[in-house]
Amino acid sequence: MTVKTEGSVSARAARSSGKGPVRAGTVGQLSRADRMARGKDARAVAPLESHAEFVPARKRDPVGLLLEQAKTRVPELVPVRHGRMLVSPFTFYRGAALPMAADLATTPASGLRVQLCGDAHLSNFGAFASPERSLVFDVNDFDETLPGPFEWDVKRLAASMTVAGRDNGFTAKDCRKLTLAAAEGYRTAMRGFADQTFMDVWYTHVDIQSALAEFRSEMKTKNYKEAQKMLGKAHTSDTMKAVGKLTTVVDGQRRIISQPPLIVPVEEIFAGVQADAIYALIRTVLGKYRRTLQSDRRHLLEQFTMVQVARKVVGVGSVGTRAYVVLMDAGDGVEPLFLQAKEAQPSVLAEYAGRSQYN
Repeated sequence: MTVKTEGSVSARAARSSGKGPVRAGTVGQLSRADRMARGKDARAVAPLESHAEFVPARKRDPVGLLLEQAKTRVPELVPVRHGRMLVSPFTFYRGAALPMAADLATTPASGLRVQLCGDAHLSNFGAFASPERSLVFDVNDFDETLPGPFEWDVKRLAASMTVAGRDNGFTAKDCRKLTLAAAEGYRTAMRGFADQTFMDVWYTHVDIQSALAEFRSEMKTKNYKEAQKMLGKAHTSDTMKAVGKLTTVVDGQRRIISQPPLIVPVEEIFAGVQADAIYALIRTVLGKYRRTLQSDRRHLLEQFTMVQVARKVVGVGSVGTRAYVVLMDAGDGVEPLFLQAKEAQPSVLAEYAGRSQYN
């Protein structure tokens, strides 16, 4: 993770380390001593106890923010998004990254800025199979990624523990323990990374099976078996799971099942010449995408041909954005491949992240 500090924090850190600005030709790299000084200086900018401060703005209007955000979404999908958010306090929280950013922009920040996930609640972490079919655990949603205060991801994750705990009937005491454990895990991990080299940090990963074995003695047999079952599903090919749910065979050719408004083939959204133009554009985009891949994956993708494209509703907060699935086939109808893509759009959190630099 590249940590960037700006403005007065940088200047004070340089003074406290006994060194002036980094000279030209060093590509902005700081020594370990400089980085430590910069980090210690940031503590004075936003002391630990200051993060307990939150005074809601007089004109605070979370519902208004969500309605304003809806203006950029696909109109017929906005009710779907709001319906999913209404299911429970936690599903509302999942869809409310923008109101939370507006709140966080009024809270203290150290000036240490990173490339945020932007929506680091607990449901955006999970186990999934890598392209090499290895089981990994990581953040799996970067729809709201943007440069911003590192505190935002930590606070959104910690708050999600409390909200999810309450939603699942945990006591206030247990919710507090969950939240403190999450914060402690972050703090101890970052402290460990501080003593490692950049390359060691880069290759750090979570060994899921080892982690599960470590906590085996603390888990009930039923919970342990459920965890093993969940990991088994995560290790299964995502494409094959999607094929069974999303497609059928028509006249010997696999087709996407239309399930409006959740899954709608492009030809049902656009008619005639317009649909043909959309498919031509998608073929062009796929060609450009292939050229960005490393050679082995590019070779694999070249064995498949696009069959059909559909707009698909995904997640909670993402509902209403233009997300698409592309059904591809290797020529025999029995070896399909699914790609998923979303229309690129500026992060709605960026305005608030900019405001919070030196609170």
